[in-house]
Amino acid sequence: MPKKNTTSESPSNTPETAPTMTFESSLKELEQIVIQLESGELALEEALNEFERGIQLARQGQQTLQQAEQRVQILLNDDAQSPLNNFSPDIE
Repeated sequence: MPKKNTTSESPSNTPETAPTMTFESSLKELEQIVIQLESGELALEEALNEFERGIQLARQGQQTLQQAEQRVQILLNDDAQSPLNNFSPDIE
C-alpha cells in the first residue's frame, strides 16, 4: 500500500495547502483510504486521520459531480429546440 502515513503532522496534507486534484485522482486516493481502513492495520490516530481525509475527498468529489450536473443541465436547457452544430475547436 503506497500511502500509509498521512497524519496531520504533514503540512502538505492540510486542505489549505493541498494541490488541486482531478476527480479521478481524488477517487483513486479515496479508494486507497477505504482499503487501508478496512484492513484494520492502522493505529487509531492514523485511522482517524485517514478517515478525515476520506471525508474531505468525498465532499470534494460530491461537489465536483454537482457542478458537472449543473453544467449539463445548463447546456441542455439553453435552447432545446436549436439544431446541433458540428464542433470546431478553432472557433472561440
